[in-house]
Amino acid sequence: MIVAALFFYLFATVTVAAGLMVIWAKNPVHAVLYLILAFFNAAGLFVLLGAEFLAMILVVVYVGAVAVLFLFVVMMLDVDFAELRAGFIRHAPLGALIGLILFVELVMVVGFNVISPGGLATPSAPIPPVASGITNTEAIGRVLYTKYAYFFQGAGLILLVAMIGAIVLTLRHKEGVKRQSIAAQVARSKGTAIKVVKVAPGTAVVPPARSSR
Repeated sequence: MIVAALFFYLFATVTVAAGLMVIWAKNPVHAVLYLILAFFNAAGLFVLLGAEFLAMILVVVYVGAVAVLFLFVVMMLDVDFAELRAGFIRHAPLGALIGLILFVELVMVVGFNVISPGGLATPSAPIPPVASGITNTEAIGRVLYTKYAYFFQGAGLILLVAMIGAIVLTLRHKEGVKRQSIAAQVARSKGTAIKVVKVAPGTAVVPPARSSR
């Protein structure tokens, strides 16, 4: 028990510290690295609680896909972070209002649990003990893909819309870069695709002058 308590305090302390560094870090790349550190330590907390499936999902999905993908996006996209920080003061009142609403909701949830501990609904399908022969992963799968299947699909749809929205918001087209136009390619005809030039014998074809762009 002493060893488990030591590991718990170690993982919890590093998780909270990494979460704070995600907020305080000025460099977005450093913020993502701190986020990955927080995910790993949170996975360690799940292992201590006996939820090895959640720990594996946290490492494989969030660290292996979401955080690393976000890291590459931050490093590869030409995002003007100075321009993004410039609008912080302008949107500060809205952010403060949203933060206040979230804080009030958390206080209401904790207060309701303290005032009426039995008022919250009990879990309808708790994870069975190990002695029953059902593992943690199988128990979660039975509940997730039966009773909560529609909620699971809805959460996936919301994440898909959020991903598409993030791509649309961060996509920037640079000037002077030629891009493929499928409509222009399909609409080409013989008259626009080729040009027949009659060359007199003994003369050369002079190429058209290029623009100095």
